[in-house]
Amino acid sequence: MRSPRRCSRNGCPRQAVATLTYVYNDSTAVVGPLAAFAEPHTYDLCEPHARSLTAPRGWELVRHDGDFAPPPPTTDDLVALADAVREAARPAPARPDEADHAPGHQTGRRGHLRVIPPSH
Repeated sequence: MRSPRRCSRNGCPRQAVATLTYVYNDSTAVVGPLAAFAEPHTYDLCEPHARSLTAPRGWELVRHDGDFAPPPPTTDDLVALADAVREAARPAPARPDEADHAPGHQTGRRGHLRVIPPSH
């Protein structure tokens, strides 16, 4: 399962919503909306780190003025969610105490749901 991009700051578990890019030739740091793809030499930041970032002395900081929004889910995220739901719905192996029930009249657990036999 693909996990969302996380903030590049050490120890920060938050989801990234902005990308920091250094333009060395111009001595400029640019903080903008999250780039579509993670690129080498750029840094993904969560909103608190994107808002509080300061540029090195003598550098200019260009920061996006609007809100930083989390990226929308991708098809990979939706496929991973569907796989997780399918996995949770798989029947659990029969427990030894359930083996005594007559065939066709088994009750059991499937994830968080209970299977109830039909009434005759």
